[in-house]
Amino acid sequence: MTFRLRTAALAATVSLFSGAAMAAECEVTHWWTSGGEAAAVAEFAKAFDATGNKWVDGAIAGGGGTARPVMISRITGGDPMCATQFNHGRQTEELIEAGLFVDLTELAEKENWSEIINPPSVLESCTVDGRVYCVPVNIHSPQWLWLSHAAYEKVGLDVPTNWDEFVAAAPKLREAGILPLALGQQPWQSNLLFGAVQIGVGGIDLWKKVNLEKDVEAARGEQMAKVFQAMGDARSMAEGSTGQDWNEATNMVIQGTAGGQIMGDWAQGEFQVAEQKAGEDYTCLPGLGVHEYLSTGGDAFYFPKVDDPEVTEAQRQLASLMVSKDVQVAFNLKKGSLPIRGDVDLAAANDCMKKGLEILAGGNLLPSGDQVFSADTQTQFNDLMVEFMNNTDITPEQAQERYADIVESAD
Repeated sequence: MTFRLRTAALAATVSLFSGAAMAAECEVTHWWTSGGEAAAVAEFAKAFDATGNKWVDGAIAGGGGTARPVMISRITGGDPMCATQFNHGRQTEELIEAGLFVDLTELAEKENWSEIINPPSVLESCTVDGRVYCVPVNIHSPQWLWLSHAAYEKVGLDVPTNWDEFVAAAPKLREAGILPLALGQQPWQSNLLFGAVQIGVGGIDLWKKVNLEKDVEAARGEQMAKVFQAMGDARSMAEGSTGQDWNEATNMVIQGTAGGQIMGDWAQGEFQVAEQKAGEDYTCLPGLGVHEYLSTGGDAFYFPKVDDPEVTEAQRQLASLMVSKDVQVAFNLKKGSLPIRGDVDLAAANDCMKKGLEILAGGNLLPSGDQVFSADTQTQFNDLMVEFMNNTDITPEQAQERYADIVESAD
């Protein structure tokens, strides 16, 4: 079995468990490749290298949809990495059931993760049958509308404050050669857009009925029909958006060649790299400016089992670091996400992060799609939404019926 993990020079690092001084090279796979993401993940690498261990970066381009199959294939094929990113939730159910991940329960109890990680649902998403199998590193809410001040200034319009104003401004942007809605072509981006519109237009109660209760009648109902009509508007606004990756779409907003983008709070990292300032160069609207809330999804790291005690020790050290106060602050300020602990100093947070912190403090929270649907069901939603957004022959009514069928058979 090849582990791609080689023992490095011994360092004076105190072991969290055995007390031995160990150091190891640790290959970490993830899908963070944009400018903002790379700056954020570098904070993990810097902190880990300072322990005497060595972070070996295993970035996989193309986003989670491309990276996850590669990661899973390596783990199940006997070529595990030291640590790997997934979204906390149901993506790893089968791998956990197969016993392929390190059990982090002892570490979690030692460091009181249940007391410091907030909200509790974040750690619960890493917990199976009472055992902890991952370390959550952030809270990422995907349903934000990002708006370019330059684009609206060019056409003499005020920056929209909600979804209806955004739709109403689209024709004037189009007349000026500005794309109203930038959208990447990866399926998850279309499904992310749908989730935002579902709440912004349909409301939180509808979202709960469909996503939590799996209410098929609600999925086929009149309120959901309004959601799909709004998706038709979004399709028209995004016509001509040909970029593939999400950060390409974000860059259009930064450059003022697009009016807005519906994307997660990780887009903040791109605005920061471009040295743009929230409230001056761009506006962020959680819940599309209609229903302010946060999803409690996000990123987590899992640690595949390996037959090397030094690597196992390095895995535990890395897990501990990722939860630590200083690393949480350094990473999340650059990532644009919220920290998973509330006892950290975020005085340096920008206006958009402060909005998220206020919503988090107010408790207006929902689980993410990865927390309530299996990976297979999520893939079906992704495929449907990207097909709808790219094929005007599919009517909103037809898309809604297909969506309801998926909900009816969802697990």
